[in-house]
Amino acid sequence: MVVRSPYADVDIPDVGLPEFLFGDLSEADAGRVAIIDGSSGAQTTFGELAGAIDRFAAALGERGLGRGDVIALFAPNNAYYPVVFHGALAAGVAVTTVNSLYTPDELAFQLRDSGAKMLVTITAFLDRARAATEQDGVVVTETVLIDGTRDDAGTPRPENGLADLLSTTAERPQVTLTGDDVAALPYSSGTTGRAKGVVLTHRNLVANLVQFQVLNASTDADSKILAVLPFFHIYGMTVMMNHGIYVRATVVTMPKFDLAEFLRIISEFRVDRVYIAPPIAVALAKHPMVDQYDIDCVDIVFSGAAALDAELGHAVGKRLNCTVLQGYGMTELSPVSHAMPQDRPDMDLNSIGVALPNIECKLVDPETGEEGSRGELWVRGPNVMREYLNNPEATAETLDADGFLHTGDVATVTDEGVFHIVDRVKELIKYKGYQVPPAELEALLLTNDGIADAAVIGVKDAEGEEIPKAFVVLQQGAQLSGDDVMGFVAERIAPHKKVRVVEFIDQIPKSASGKILRKDLRAREQAST
Repeated sequence: MVVRSPYADVDIPDVGLPEFLFGDLSEADAGRVAIIDGSSGAQTTFGELAGAIDRFAAALGERGLGRGDVIALFAPNNAYYPVVFHGALAAGVAVTTVNSLYTPDELAFQLRDSGAKMLVTITAFLDRARAATEQDGVVVTETVLIDGTRDDAGTPRPENGLADLLSTTAERPQVTLTGDDVAALPYSSGTTGRAKGVVLTHRNLVANLVQFQVLNASTDADSKILAVLPFFHIYGMTVMMNHGIYVRATVVTMPKFDLAEFLRIISEFRVDRVYIAPPIAVALAKHPMVDQYDIDCVDIVFSGAAALDAELGHAVGKRLNCTVLQGYGMTELSPVSHAMPQDRPDMDLNSIGVALPNIECKLVDPETGEEGSRGELWVRGPNVMREYLNNPEATAETLDADGFLHTGDVATVTDEGVFHIVDRVKELIKYKGYQVPPAELEALLLTNDGIADAAVIGVKDAEGEEIPKAFVVLQQGAQLSGDDVMGFVAERIAPHKKVRVVEFIDQIPKSASGKILRKDLRAREQAST
């Protein structure tokens, strides 16, 4: 049974994303403010943004970079992020966006796997960037610093500055892009395993903007969008950065979440659209600091990246006197496939809303393969990724011959086409909206000489947040504490992936084929709580 969106299909232009966003930029819109740096208040107009994009594209062309090449963008949210991102795309170059929290080894893996030839970063990340680019197999030939090329003593660094590239007088390369060209290579753990490059085309990204706008028609040129969630994450990239540009809204950037700064920026710049993940909702609903700021400008709070509890969402709506909505997506879906429409605040907030236009869904029983009103959510539409980079096996496991992407989440659907996520097939842990693949942590734990075996699952902490818990079997005679295990992991991996609870057990439950029986570990966890 195929469930279609209740909305009529929309036309998806067959153009590159920069042309779609800037090709019809009017003189009036060119003078509008596109980006405000929330920390400094510095403003960038749409005309200035478009001009800088052209110059960065020209600089890449001068360096011989073009269609088929990849650059890596390793930076927090800032006004130059869209310049680099769209400038690369305008030159025919794809961009792999890198998690700002990555360690040198994690960064090096993504640089190797994507084949990136240039790394764009900031001085605060330079030590990690240098350590990564020096590793074997990394083909980066130039590192570009967004924020300057001199150290604290005024000594020039060997890296080039973005300002140097933007000073070019060369012409933007004439690259005719189609929807089939690769645009972005964000990395995702998918339904399991180590992070994989998600191949998103220009058509994927253009389609999702057009689809999303149908349910968000009141977000327009008069809106101000707070971009506190990172642009390197597909949620921030599409829903905040690119959607803001598309509707000519003003996007207010934050490099990282800090509650006081978050509230100050909303109040000072009169932000009316706030996109969050559930941990921010907890602060908005409960923290006394919220009452110290005038944030009655907020009209809509939209939550994504992980499930938002309806009771928490209603508490936010009541405290801020705003509409709270929820959506669903994956990196592999560009990312939004379902959302609550802005004009339907009455919809069940425990739901993920309805399918976006041009999307078809199936609910398939993971055991029997039968289709019905409950099952694993399969999604087909123009926003579905092309493939996983250099990984045909993982692609085949996730994307079937009929074009349906198997999400790994179990859903139900009502007669009105409203979907609810009710369970999970995939092993992925979602910590504060970030993906944490258990297999990656397990592999790391097994490199410790004192650990004989290990398994990781997601458990709930006191605040209801999902966190990674490790079940550890020690080698005979080994002496390790839980703090030892957590410290070992923390030194070698990005902070959001850290193991936060450890339990020592005698044996990891496994199937006859050697697969970890996580359901048995979850049952053990439930029995102990």
